[in-house]
Amino acid sequence: MDATLLRALLFVTVALGAVLLVRRPVRRAFGAAPAFGLWLLPVLAMALPWLPGLPAHWTVLPAIRALPASIVAAGSDAASSAHGWRWLWLLGAGAMLLRLAVQYLRLRRQGRPLPAALADRLQPVLDGLDPRRLRLHPAGPAVLWAPRSLMLLPPDFMDRHDADARRLVLRHELTHLRRGDALWNLFAELAAALLWFHPLAWLARPRFRLDQELACDERALRDAPHDAAAYAHTLLHSVGVATAPTLIPWLAEPQLKERLTMIQRQRPGALRRRAGHAALAVLMAGSAFVAQAAADNHPVHSIDTNYVPGKSPHYPAAAIKGMVSGTVILRVQVFADGSVGTITYDVQHSTTDSADLIAAATDTVRKWHFQPEMKDGRPIDGYVRVPIQFDVHPFPGKTEDKAEKKAS
Repeated sequence: MDATLLRALLFVTVALGAVLLVRRPVRRAFGAAPAFGLWLLPVLAMALPWLPGLPAHWTVLPAIRALPASIVAAGSDAASSAHGWRWLWLLGAGAMLLRLAVQYLRLRRQGRPLPAALADRLQPVLDGLDPRRLRLHPAGPAVLWAPRSLMLLPPDFMDRHDADARRLVLRHELTHLRRGDALWNLFAELAAALLWFHPLAWLARPRFRLDQELACDERALRDAPHDAAAYAHTLLHSVGVATAPTLIPWLAEPQLKERLTMIQRQRPGALRRRAGHAALAVLMAGSAFVAQAAADNHPVHSIDTNYVPGKSPHYPAAAIKGMVSGTVILRVQVFADGSVGTITYDVQHSTTDSADLIAAATDTVRKWHFQPEMKDGRPIDGYVRVPIQFDVHPFPGKTEDKAEKKAS
């Protein structure tokens, strides 16, 4: 697996585990909004391997092994099977995304525009919301992401709730729309599709939605704390709807107990909420800095080339005939556009002075394209040390082990 993807997966795993562990204590200490903000940590973790690192002059690539053609051919089947995980991942992610798209299209087809008479009756409590963003839908009340997020109301909305309950339900849904929760929900579903194989992603998904609902409840009641009892009563007497990934429903019954508990508990004040948001910002900035600094302490993984495992550098026939093996280490200038500049032979760290092997390694590297070093968000010129192991035998020997130690 690509080293960058492995780092991203490792960072996401750590971030998801941390969020699942601390979300409840953070909610009790600072409120539901900072606790919901914790879910930005996995997003940051996923992006960390692609963020610019701290400036470094030299980068060392992991050793690349060149074998005679007969040995490479014998191992080609194993190399192909090693990449089967990519196709398996694509198949799972594609199935998840297809399911999401089908559910979305089905929900859109089931909705119909709000009648003008009903829109006029609700206008006083819609707080300026464009009536075109409302739909009658059997899965309502809910919010559905779209190019412009939609609010779904059940066809019997006026009969199901009295005036006070309608006002509270609409306030909750309007809070979702203002917070952009529908788009955050879409992003979470896309992330879950990409991480379909990850057990922590399945654990995180319902907890993300619960934290989203708790943050929405807290915000909806912040300006009208006297409505807390009526709000809880409306929740308690509502009928839960079957949740779909594309929806943020007014009430999902598994969440009911925690939402009622949060409404009854005294909520943190503005000072504690601000402290929670500040602590979250410091945590995210610190995590990014530490991860990038740690990456710079391991330069072997900081640059990728277009070299594809299985397409080894050419092993010269004369070297094979003479049973010549060894490691050639090259110092390569990499321009800001990723192209190769000067290439020099590192006599100090190489374990062979074979002209044939040096020429073969140089010809191979000259065809590569590198990901350049970044500084202040821009690519700059840099240098990379490239070790290439030429091994005429199918198994590594002591010479290679010494070369790897020297190259590092």
